[in-house]
Amino acid sequence: MAIPTVKDRREILQQGADILAQVLVPHGFHFSMVASGGSSGGAFAQGEFVRGDRKLELHLRWSLGLVTYHIGAQKLAHEDYMRALLGRSQAGHYPLCSDDPLAGFEALRQDLVEHCSDFIIGTGEQFRQCIEKHRHYESLSPLQKMEFGAA
Repeated sequence: MAIPTVKDRREILQQGADILAQVLVPHGFHFSMVASGGSSGGAFAQGEFVRGDRKLELHLRWSLGLVTYHIGAQKLAHEDYMRALLGRSQAGHYPLCSDDPLAGFEALRQDLVEHCSDFIIGTGEQFRQCIEKHRHYESLSPLQKMEFGAA
């Protein structure tokens, strides 16, 4: 198996962005490649969908990794957003384990469609409430967090 190059990572990120564009572009978001290169962890690429003060940040190395939502100065990682929104850990479709580097983008697209309308077209109030719920979650003890995840 060949070691992926920066070009490979940029191409996969663009293909993944094309999957997400189906949901985001009709609502005024635009995609741009932000960074790419090599590091001790291998080749990577980073991009973002932006509309006004909203941004969906995407990081790709071997597969889709960190996904972060921003509204103004407030931000929330995808897993934290889904936990706050849906009431339990690992409630969304993304992240998932797959050998297909585009599978994560498909799963994220499904979460966007099913759960993220406030981020995409809403006022952002629900997103801000999720940030508050996440702050509360972060204040819990490890045992309380385990109980939360089992709900």
